[in-house]
Amino acid sequence: MKLTWYGHSAFKIEIDDASILIDPFLTGNPSFPEELSAEEVADGVTHVVLTHGHDDHIGDSVEILKKTGAQLISNFEICMWATRQGVENINPMNTGGMVDTGPFKLALTNAVHSSSKQGEGEAIYLGNPHGVIIEVPGQKVLYHMGDTDIFSDMALINEIHRPMIGIVPVGDRFTMGGKVAALACRKFFNFDTIVPCHYGSFPIIDQTADSFINALGEDAGKVERLAPGGSFQV
Repeated sequence: MKLTWYGHSAFKIEIDDASILIDPFLTGNPSFPEELSAEEVADGVTHVVLTHGHDDHIGDSVEILKKTGAQLISNFEICMWATRQGVENINPMNTGGMVDTGPFKLALTNAVHSSSKQGEGEAIYLGNPHGVIIEVPGQKVLYHMGDTDIFSDMALINEIHRPMIGIVPVGDRFTMGGKVAALACRKFFNFDTIVPCHYGSFPIIDQTADSFINALGEDAGKVERLAPGGSFQV
């Protein structure tokens, strides 16, 4: 499994027979590497996963989905909205469910946040926000928390899915800050690998993951600290 971070909460997960984009906010993302293009990132993508409906997570997804024919996996409301934008290949689901795509299985978990898209006039309701569990045969389970605060049912997510790779929002203001994110990791999970995200993009959120890493204490060595555009193998 290869993980690439494109800044903010945008990731590509590459496995045998699938290339998965999560929350592909590329165009307009201040931390997206200048040397890359959305077209390059989208090349070969088979699935796009959206955790919730905010613009900094939906990002380039519609354009990528229409151009590549990749399958959208998200909650029912987001999938129905996407069809109205011309997206044809959808796999709608909701909290607690799991879908089997063949190369991987995916479940949506709770997340403590909100979910809407800004339109002309009123915001468009796009269902509940979610975290994402990805299970690949023979690989460690991955948990992208989405945008969330800490919540006690993280303990149930760990009991049910046993994720060993955690992608964790740490930027504060709109998600957990560093200290709380570190508490969530230490209290509820036994991650082998931790990837902080949702920082260093917009000036009103934390610009580094330092407070998160410092608060992890002896677990700081589990952190895979990527620069936008950086990758690693699990």
